[in-house]
Amino acid sequence: MSTHLHTGKNAGDGSTSAGIRIGIAGAGAIAYASAAWLVHRGHAAALWSPGGEAASGLREVPLTSTGVLETRVPVQVADSAAALVAGAEVILIAVPVNGHRRVMDALLEHLRDGQTVIVSSMSSLSALYLFERLRARGRDVTVASFGTTVLTARREGPAQVRIMTRRAELGVSALPRARTDAALALCRALFGEGFSAHDNVLASALTNINPVAHGPLALFNWTRIERAENWPQYHYMTPRVAAVIERLDAERQALARAFGLQVRTIERHFAQSFSTEAERLADIAAELHAKRGGPPGPTEIDTRFLAEDVPYGLVFSVALGRLAGVPVPATQTIVDVASLITGRDFTAENDLLEALGLHQETLAGLIARVDPRA
Repeated sequence: MSTHLHTGKNAGDGSTSAGIRIGIAGAGAIAYASAAWLVHRGHAAALWSPGGEAASGLREVPLTSTGVLETRVPVQVADSAAALVAGAEVILIAVPVNGHRRVMDALLEHLRDGQTVIVSSMSSLSALYLFERLRARGRDVTVASFGTTVLTARREGPAQVRIMTRRAELGVSALPRARTDAALALCRALFGEGFSAHDNVLASALTNINPVAHGPLALFNWTRIERAENWPQYHYMTPRVAAVIERLDAERQALARAFGLQVRTIERHFAQSFSTEAERLADIAAELHAKRGGPPGPTEIDTRFLAEDVPYGLVFSVALGRLAGVPVPATQTIVDVASLITGRDFTAENDLLEALGLHQETLAGLIARVDPRA
């Protein structure tokens, strides 16, 4: 396959000589939104679609963004992982976590000393997987992680994206930890203010509240998903559904404490991300529904709410609980019910746990691995 970069022909000269060159692995909503945001801020972005030609619409026309950012910008298209890495100072991985290992393996042989990889967003310690394999190859690459995405968005066409939210606050971790300040400065240069430091990469993994929210929300609204109904998800985060989510969130926080970490509650996450004022989760959901009227819940049975968040979020938490001796019965129940309703073995679908050796790891051993100083 060619290793060339292609720029939209109608995008003008696309000059961003003062900015940073970013290669984005991915061609979904977050990849498109990130490209629009970054180029609008004066950087240069290229997209590589690991699955084939999903970004091909950008070869001929600029990327159009609507919503919180109204802009039309030139974005390059890379034909391969090699081309993406060769033309970039920073690599942003913006694919669903069930594609992280495959994409990271494709990037490994091409990454070079001095580059930074940002994983957005990171689950199941995928950033640690990449970092340790780079170190095994003798590569000096910084791997930074977000616990969730900077932006929320929906892709609306071959060259169109709608950005719904730019989160006001977001935590960042870095491997090795000594480069956290540099990673923070880089993220601020790329996306703007609002970034703060996480203690380590495990804190970033446990900060992600999507699994604890999405699992119960999908399962308790399963018939709506199966019938492809139009359902506003915050409206159907009813008080009893919210109570189950709170149980899972309490187990997530207990896991963090076992590793000497403190992570924000799900209520704090919504306050930081969407400026909510209510205190209890059910009231927050009602507030968000009144303000936003959505977003709509999933309408396909292979929704990422289960296919991604259960194996790479909840199954990961179960593995951590076993390692640390922390009971997580509510989390295990949601994993079991999700597997039952879909007929899938979600525990077996996580391709990072075995690669990281977590089943044989100890509490002290994992703490040492997620906190390399240099």
